[in-house]
Amino acid sequence: MNAVWNWNDLAVLAPELFMAVAGMALLIKGAFYGERCTRMIGWAAVATFALSGLLLLQLSWDSAVVLNGMFTLDRFGGFMKILILTGLAASTLLSLRTLDRDDIARPEFYVLSIFAGLGMMVMVSASNMLSLYVGLELQSLSIYVMAAIRRDHAESSEAGLKYFVLGALASGMLLFGISLLYGFTGSIDFAGISLALQVAGSAAAPVIVAMVFILAGIAFKLSAVPFHMWTPDVYEGAPTPVTAFMAIVPKIAAIAMLVRVLYQPFGSIAPEWQQIVWFLAAASMLWSSFAALAQTNIKRLMAYSSIGNVGYALLGVVAGTSVGVGSVVIYMTIYLAMTAGVFAVILSMRRSGIEAVAIPDLAGLSRTRPALAYPLAILMFSMSGIPPMAGFFGKLMVFQAAVASGFYVLAVLGVLTSVVAAYYYLKIVKVMFFDEPAQAFDIDSSWGRNAVLAASIAFVLFFVVCPDMLMEAGRGTAMVFFPS
Repeated sequence: MNAVWNWNDLAVLAPELFMAVAGMALLIKGAFYGERCTRMIGWAAVATFALSGLLLLQLSWDSAVVLNGMFTLDRFGGFMKILILTGLAASTLLSLRTLDRDDIARPEFYVLSIFAGLGMMVMVSASNMLSLYVGLELQSLSIYVMAAIRRDHAESSEAGLKYFVLGALASGMLLFGISLLYGFTGSIDFAGISLALQVAGSAAAPVIVAMVFILAGIAFKLSAVPFHMWTPDVYEGAPTPVTAFMAIVPKIAAIAMLVRVLYQPFGSIAPEWQQIVWFLAAASMLWSSFAALAQTNIKRLMAYSSIGNVGYALLGVVAGTSVGVGSVVIYMTIYLAMTAGVFAVILSMRRSGIEAVAIPDLAGLSRTRPALAYPLAILMFSMSGIPPMAGFFGKLMVFQAAVASGFYVLAVLGVLTSVVAAYYYLKIVKVMFFDEPAQAFDIDSSWGRNAVLAASIAFVLFFVVCPDMLMEAGRGTAMVFFPS
């Protein structure tokens, strides 16, 4: 069947097309002017994300399907794209001054972040396995290079190599699953797969095998246990601005992709995939909580924290209901705000120009740099799930969704692991406020980091005052998968 081109497709694709054109233009600019234009390209990247968000907000989010069924824009995709663009802008603002200090002020860093963001946008709107894979690989290839961008440091090169090798393995598993699924259903369109599975009436063994491989590939991108092995090493070895980028943005895109894959093509076989997601959620919550207890490097600690947060988000996914999807959207929004704020503080941890990322380096921070200590304490309380911080409500909603669907054991496990996780979050607060002061950090004022930190703290503190807007948005996005 020949695809019919419709010029109206351009309107639906406007944000992605704008990002692609802007990325290529900035790539050419960087090639001609080199490191001299790094700061300018950084600000241009922030402007690109902002303008893409404005274009997205001008569109109708009423389930438009374009490119012969390969790309869709709906309320779920639109909202998750806004989150992705916000995270991209925040991570770019965090890196503006830091790249200069770490001697990695190269314009390609920001160009790669634009192309990674473009891949995430395509992933979220994919309604075909081929477009999903293309978006996923565009994101992954960009981040592989970003992780190894500090070529003169063995740790950065090792981080990029580990991520690339394991990422290639995950991509192979994903492609194998897609090929098996095509062999059974005769389609790679989400709608065609869903129809074939509904007609079959039950999940045949080849479909189960295909789904397992597809979920394994996506679980790697989520760094869900047992596909998490790359995360602590890559977070520690990559330059901190890259670690911030990886912690803030790709998780949102991967969760959105997982929700779309499970609830659309595999929606009719929910009991089968719920067993797999149940295990991923339980293993992620358990392993991250106990493994993090032994960490002394704050970047590795945040790696295990991100694994745990993925586990909590999967509680909403496994519920299989509109309430569950809504709770996932709300949880990832809160996760974005908290993580961006934490990395704003981590990027300010330097002594005599040298990065300090050991947890003991925070000793007595409340007396030497209270402007960093108090915001970090607030964020640690929120990540621990202590009310009335936003993190408490995020966990409460995913727990409620799991209980409402009858996953009592998983919900109880989530509560217990939250208690364990609170130990290592509150340990940081104890080190900052009760230990003898270490040497003070450098005073390094960065407008971008200060803005991100202020916005993060405001969101975490004042979410309880007006949660209705975000909760309504979460309910609205869930209706895409449960129209009745």
